[in-house]
Amino acid sequence: MALYLSKSGKLLPHFKQKICSLGMISLSSIGSCFSQNPPLSPEDGKTPYAAPAHHPSLFASRRFGSVKAEKLASITNTGDSQALNFPGGIVKFTPELKFLADLPEERIHCYRVLDESGHLLTSDFVEIDKDIAVKMYEDMVMLQTIDTIFYEAQRQGRISFYVTAAGEEAINIASAAALSMDDFVFPQYREAGVLLWRGFGLQDLANQCFGNVGDNCKGRQMPAHYGSKKHNYFTVASTVATQIPHAVGAAYSLKMEGRDACTITYFGDGGTSTGDCHAAMNFAAVLEAPVILFCRNNGWAISTPVSDQFRSDGIVVRGQAYGIRSIRVDGNDALAVFSAVHMARKMAISESRPVLIEALTYRAGHHSTSDDSSKYRPIEEIEWWRAAQDPVARFRKWLEIQGWWRCESDTELRDRARQEVLNAILVAEKTEKPGLGEIFTDVYDFPPSNLRDQEKSLRQTVERHQRDYPHFQL
Repeated sequence: MALYLSKSGKLLPHFKQKICSLGMISLSSIGSCFSQNPPLSPEDGKTPYAAPAHHPSLFASRRFGSVKAEKLASITNTGDSQALNFPGGIVKFTPELKFLADLPEERIHCYRVLDESGHLLTSDFVEIDKDIAVKMYEDMVMLQTIDTIFYEAQRQGRISFYVTAAGEEAINIASAAALSMDDFVFPQYREAGVLLWRGFGLQDLANQCFGNVGDNCKGRQMPAHYGSKKHNYFTVASTVATQIPHAVGAAYSLKMEGRDACTITYFGDGGTSTGDCHAAMNFAAVLEAPVILFCRNNGWAISTPVSDQFRSDGIVVRGQAYGIRSIRVDGNDALAVFSAVHMARKMAISESRPVLIEALTYRAGHHSTSDDSSKYRPIEEIEWWRAAQDPVARFRKWLEIQGWWRCESDTELRDRARQEVLNAILVAEKTEKPGLGEIFTDVYDFPPSNLRDQEKSLRQTVERHQRDYPHFQL
């Protein structure tokens, strides 16, 4: 992470400005929304899409300015009532003994562009040109194919573990398409499609899952725990939600450097139940870090349903509670996801603010190859989501309506994708494993004595049991 962050010397002047400063509520208009605009041409790797106009929207937050400490304790008259100038802004007094409701009468609405038949429901979205749209569909199909075959490879004992993005293909590809390559990605473990969109090769994915010498992680990571400095994609960690504060800190660094970029971090509904998530959201809001907080609310934290995790109206309301502009979108609608992320990126960078996106979706597969979700949710529920809410099928129907895709092309695309994935697996499987010594490199310039002792002990163990460790070269 230190490779991406600013030198510590840049922090002091900024914090000097922040010390003892307090906020005042601004009653400026809320947010902006999406509009239909002609697509722009790609330029220098930046996001090649139209900038939507500003309208009242589903985004909502309040911004805070500074206020002098000596003014905090004043009471002022505001028409018929008095108000206290308290840290954060003016607070009006009321004679009513009234508690805030635990839940709103109506849940926050969910932004949607396409219905299940692929027809447009609104013109309020960011248009995508034909080439980008077709590539999005092809990558979604490729992601489906990768997940299917690698899942089968694990079941055959060829790799030790795998986690799919079944049902969440639109979240992966559409969000990635709305970003710039200069933006930094802090993934969970269900965003292989984001890396695929950024140009991480199919053979690279296979090499990582098989942990061979072609794996840029040198075989040290679990399968499907990718990472690529070249593609600004931080390495996946299985620890839940630790990537969120990392993304906020990196975004703050980008802000201090004045970079035309933001960070995005992906996490599930289960991740929002961690302390790291809450601390990161507050950190992002207070320091106004240009980060997109993308929550994939798929209903399940492994076997724990959202009803056992929280009583609030999902995740979107938490953003507003922390002072973060937020929106809820249909995660199975590629156009809605693309539009939301496109707008969120624009606001994060131009306004220097965090933005929270809650994407409602469904994990249409098991949590991982270590899970059997039929033990805690009905098969009928899974099958309904797979059939009625398939994000790939919905996006294909829209492409066909646009005249950009023919049904006959689907068979050819899927056959080609399957063959490419199988070929990548065959190559990865035959490629030799990293040397045993790679386990102990890249941490210390000169390994300490205890690490040298561990390496010596490991080599002796492998030498005694070579039949059990045929891949290790001594």
